Amino acid sequence: MFLLWGKHLNKYYLRYLPFVIVGILSLLAVDWFQLKIPELLGSLVTEIKTNGSIDLGSVFFRNTMTMAIFVAIIMFVGRILWRLTLFYASKKIEMNIRNEMFAKAESLDVTYYHNNNLGNIMSWATDDIETLEEFLGWGTLQIVDGIFLTLFALIKMFGVSVYLAAVSLIPILLIAVVGMLCEGAMGRYWKLRQESNDSLYEFTRESFTGIRVIKAFVKEVQQIRAFSKIARKNKDINIKFTRISVIFEASIEIIIGLVAAIIIGFGGTFVYYTVIGSPLHIFGQPITLEAGPLVTFLGYFFSLIWPMIALGQVITNLSKARTSYKRIARFLDTPTDIYDLPGAMEFDIQGNIEFNHFSFNYPGENKPALDNISLKINKGELIGVVGSVGSGKSTLVNSLLHLYNINEGQVFIDSVDVQHIQIESLRKNVNIAPQDNFLFQGNIKENIAFSNIEASEEEIIKNAKYADIDKDIVDFKDQYNTEIAEGGVTISGGQKQRISLVRAYMTNSSVLILDDVVSAVDLKTEDNILSQLREVRKDKTTIIVASRVSTLLNADKIIVLKKGKLEAFDTPENLLKTSETFQRMYLLQQLENKKGESYGK
Repeated sequence: MFLLWGKHLNKYYLRYLPFVIVGILSLLAVDWFQLKIPELLGSLVTEIKTNGSIDLGSVFFRNTMTMAIFVAIIMFVGRILWRLTLFYASKKIEMNIRNEMFAKAESLDVTYYHNNNLGNIMSWATDDIETLEEFLGWGTLQIVDGIFLTLFALIKMFGVSVYLAAVSLIPILLIAVVGMLCEGAMGRYWKLRQESNDSLYEFTRESFTGIRVIKAFVKEVQQIRAFSKIARKNKDINIKFTRISVIFEASIEIIIGLVAAIIIGFGGTFVYYTVIGSPLHIFGQPITLEAGPLVTFLGYFFSLIWPMIALGQVITNLSKARTSYKRIARFLDTPTDIYDLPGAMEFDIQGNIEFNHFSFNYPGENKPALDNISLKINKGELIGVVGSVGSGKSTLVNSLLHLYNINEGQVFIDSVDVQHIQIESLRKNVNIAPQDNFLFQGNIKENIAFSNIEASEEEIIKNAKYADIDKDIVDFKDQYNTEIAEGGVTISGGQKQRISLVRAYMTNSSVLILDDVVSAVDLKTEDNILSQLREVRKDKTTIIVASRVSTLLNADKIIVLKKGKLEAFDTPENLLKTSETFQRMYLLQQLENKKGESYGK
């Protein structure tokens, strides 16, 4: 755990330090007491060699069995304890970082999501966090066992035979050398693997989101081929990473096996010559070794196998965790461009709006989306916004929500600069029903109440009637409890728009923006909705962005935009006389209506 450092981890190390300490102490106790087992086995061998057999009723046997039971209990309790504490800490850190990432994702401005794939973020929040958690849990176990069990065993091994213990150091040194050679390559391939996973996630997400389009154009085979290409690249990178990892782990196994054979060979030779009374000499020193101590020594050495393998795995897992942490940290360190300025105000908005020579460029764009817009909207007015595609309609209304940073002194609500209103306060008072009309997976009631979770069923039904959707809902088998798929793909476009409209009504906000929310309904339904709109929004400011002029004929005033500039701002009656854009839109709609009537005949 403590081989991986970073500001997003360090604070959690401190928070969960008591659990980590208890876990490590429990692990150390298990490591120390498990080395008692080779000692007990060695003493049994010595007893058999000395007396020819073991008296099951002897004090020696009873004491040996008592010690074995005591060691078993300590190891049992210790292993439960370190699992509970170390894995609890690692899971809690995983949970906290995942929560941080979710909160960060919510705080980032919309520009970030224009420039980054959602599949990448999903990969960071799943694969990379899981890799990190695995290292924090199992990695801590491997590090502690790898260091302390090795240290404890070597101390005891040197106490039995200095020469055999010196031979036992060979695999540890070789593992360290091989590990250093492999770590860089494993880190590089893990990074490539995770980036390949990003592409896989994004392609999968995009395909499922657009599954109806894929089926409509009979492009299933084409998508499968495209997916296979990405999956094949992912497979190749995984094979390369796995190949290096397997070579490394196989090398460790071979080294351990060879050294074990050498120890057994030399140890058996030392015992043989000791038994025949002619001990071998090394550097002029006689080497004596009995069978019991050799069994004990071999027990110590075989206790080293797991920590030596663990040390090898730590190198692999550390390379993976470092790469994953860098990706997570890069996301968490992404600057949040939309935030409350010092001294930002919180207050109840009344609904007076002013644009004062407002101009706006999207980040990275040279051409302004809006240029020199000046107008005033009074509390309680119903205002329309029209213009051709790309004229800046949505940009204008989105500026009231502080979705982007804008120049100070250009947009005001109740005479207060939007940039100086607390974002939470602003968005509680200025609500929007956006163009995309996104619905969440769940039932209709939950989607409507999303904007006001404390709303009663009576309020939900009342507002559904205002949006002319109640009669559709009650026709469903489960009515308001009808389940709908993510994005609302299981209902019609018009029904989806009206459910989104009800959700906006539920906020009862001082300023409500309806961004082209009735484009998918028929004219009769539109008339029903608009005829009740003034009752729903009495004394509150409402702004409607519309593609149909008929939607706005009862508005107090209409904003007409043309190529990002304000062409006119006046009543519908006056615009029919003064605005070329509005006149053209009105005439085109009249022709469209007449054409529809002629087809009806």
